[in-house]
Formats: sequence, C-alpha cells, structure tokens
Amino acid sequence: MISLLLASLLFLGIQAVVSGTAMRAILISKIGQGAYLGLFSILSAGALFWVVLAYGAAPHEMLWVDVPGLKMLAVPMMLIAIVLAVLAFSTPNPTAAGGEQALGGEQSAKGIIKITRHPFLVGVTIWSVAHILANGDLASVILFGGFLALSLIGPVQIDAKRAAKHPETWPRFLAQTSWLPCAAILQGRTKVTLGEIGWGRIGGGVALLLLILLLGHEWAIGIPVLPGN
Repeated sequence: MISLLLASLLFLGIQAVVSGTAMRAILISKIGQGAYLGLFSILSAGALFWVVLAYGAAPHEMLWVDVPGLKMLAVPMMLIAIVLAVLAFSTPNPTAAGGEQALGGEQSAKGIIKITRHPFLVGVTIWSVAHILANGDLASVILFGGFLALSLIGPVQIDAKRAAKHPETWPRFLAQTSWLPCAAILQGRTKVTLGEIGWGRIGGGVALLLLILLLGHEWAIGIPVLPGN
C-alpha cells in the first residue's frame, strides 16, 4: 500500500506542482520547451505506470461493506462522466491546450462549455467518486482519490494561467460559463440547448459507455461491470 501511496503522490506532484505552477516556466527557461515536454511526458507516463502496477499489487482492504446500491449508482455517474469526456474532446474550448484562439470571438463559450468550462475534469471528478463509492477499498480510495484531487486542483490552475496570459479576453469568456456545472445558466449569464451541445456527441458518449460496460472494462481491468456479464 505504501508503494501505491508514493506512486500516487508522485503522479499528483508531477501534474499539479511541476505542470500547474510557476515551476513549469522556470524549467522551460532552463532546458527549453521541447526538452521540458519530453521529460514531462516520460515522467508522467512512468509515474502512471507505477500507479497501475502498485494498485494491482496492493492488498484488498475494505473500508466499507459491499453495497449493491453504490455499484448501481456508479453506472449513471459513469454515463455522465463519459459523455462529458466525449463532449470535452469534440467541442472547442479556450481552457484546453491549443484552444486559446476561441477566446477571440464574442461568444467564446459554446455547447457543453456553457454548462462547464472544464467538462473533462468534471467528468474525471464524477468518474473518481463513482469508483471510490463502488469499490470501497483503501487502494481504490488512494488511486481514485489522487485523480479526484487533480480534477479539483486543475480548473483553478488552468483558469489562473489563462487569466494571466489573456487578461483582455478571458473575463468575457468567464462571464459566459462557469466551472461548477450549470452555475452560469442558473445565474442567467448564458443559455444552452441540447441541440447546441450536439446530439451526435451525446450519442457517441452513450455508445462508448455501452462498449465499456459490455466489453471494455472486463477486458482492460478483468472485472465485469454488469451482473452476470
């Protein structure tokens, strides 16, 4: 369990401290952007690989009893998480890497970005909580707790970096969206329809969830999700 904890802390530190703070700019100034990106990718992949290995080798120490209701709750939570992930990668977003050009327009928040400007990280939050609740063991709390922490720290760090880099256009974008899902809509700052979000994108997320439930999860993890599957 110590190995899993250290691996998770290393991965969290690389993402949140090295990439998410001023340390990134300092390292780039010292070794260059190309070398930084290469080193960062290698360290991230290595830390993630260690996390996966340590999780597989960790003892199964239950923190709460197996509750069927929590496992069933994980399915709709995963539907939301996966749909958000599909929407995140198929919708232009000024918070995404290389997406800053979308800040130039009057309406820089479109589709799912009007609901939350961080759809992927919100999806990771839901994914992490779903797995913690469904599994109920210490190793899962450490593993998915690390991803949960990243999904909560990430939006704050991304927003701060974008605000510093685009002081003129970023406030207009903030006025059209929110990090907390639906907050901007409830506050009357924006409106959105399912058609604008994209029925095809939503359908793609549902199809991906079905693929994971029927085949992917058991193939990749070795654990079937659906009873009797």
